[in-house]
Amino acid sequence: MANRTDPTAKSIHGTNPQNLVEKIVRSKIYQNTYWKEQCFGLTAETLVDKAMELDHLGGTFGGNRKPTPFLCLVMKMLQIQPEKEIVVEFIKNEDYKYVRILGAFYLRLTGSVTDVYQYLEPLYNDYRKLRQKLSDGKYSLTHVDEVIDQLLTTDYSCDIALPRIQKRWTLEASGILEARRSALEDDFEEEEEKEDEAQAMDVDVNTHEKGYYHGRSPTRDKDRDRKRDNYKYRERDYDRDRDYDRDYGRGRERDRDRDRERDRDRERDRHRLRDEKGFGRERDRERERDGRERDRRERDRGKRRSRSRSRSRDRRERDREDGEHRRRRTRGSISPRRQPADDGNFQDESKKKKKEKEKKSDGTDHPDPEIAEANRLRASLGLAPLKL
Repeated sequence: MANRTDPTAKSIHGTNPQNLVEKIVRSKIYQNTYWKEQCFGLTAETLVDKAMELDHLGGTFGGNRKPTPFLCLVMKMLQIQPEKEIVVEFIKNEDYKYVRILGAFYLRLTGSVTDVYQYLEPLYNDYRKLRQKLSDGKYSLTHVDEVIDQLLTTDYSCDIALPRIQKRWTLEASGILEARRSALEDDFEEEEEKEDEAQAMDVDVNTHEKGYYHGRSPTRDKDRDRKRDNYKYRERDYDRDRDYDRDYGRGRERDRDRDRERDRDRERDRHRLRDEKGFGRERDRERERDGRERDRRERDRGKRRSRSRSRSRDRRERDREDGEHRRRRTRGSISPRRQPADDGNFQDESKKKKKEKEKKSDGTDHPDPEIAEANRLRASLGLAPLKL
């Protein structure tokens, strides 16, 4: 029951106010000792006392992500949902800076866009120092205006995701907010007014003294001086306007000449790039053509080399065949002339003549029968015939 939202509380941004804190962080807060001991039973009136005891701000820290007392009090304000007047009093409190930051943080979570800019932007003029606890447990030094700037410009602060708000210039354009006026502008305007009054008084005193010593009326002298100054200023303004027009016309002419020269240079560069690209393409074509011609010459050279090798091979074969033919012809294997025989076959004339010579030389045909018989016997024995 101690962790439930007040039944009379209204929903914020369409949800339970405590749901503006993430569930993990919310469970860490519920389990914290400070929440159980110090925040139990707090009301909108007694919450101020606990806020006055704060000495630092921050989200969660340490390895177990322990929440700070500042975060626990923010959770308690979301639970009890104090009235808007109480929150505004927190923000306007100038004695306790952590009370002011607590109210500003709660208004950033639950307030409308106009209320956020209306009540938080004046805090930009508060430059007091604040102690902020980091996630590693160490402290760092910051200022009130820095915290306010973080609330207005970022979406995450003290481990809580802040609701999105519109940019200020969008609200100014739609007429919801007026243009922001810095406090320094009022100081500057007051100083300018004082300087103008001092100059006017000096002019009046000097004019009165001048008229008194010269016996002339200060008012009439002032009017005459004003007329003369007006005429002089009018002439000077006319001369200045004429000089400005002349200088402006010269400037326009120079600008036109510069633009024309720039366009001419750009066109020249474009033509040069086009020519370079065309030359590059022509060079690529020449290179491709040379490559194709070189390949063709290599192929032709290879064909001629293979043809010459085949011719030399054919010539060697032919020479070898001719040599073989000549050798066979010298051995008498092939007859230079062939004549047809009775049985239709060719017969070598040299062999025929040799046989005839052998027949004649064996002596068997000798007219003497005895010698012929002796030669026949010798021929059978393989002896030479008798020549008588």
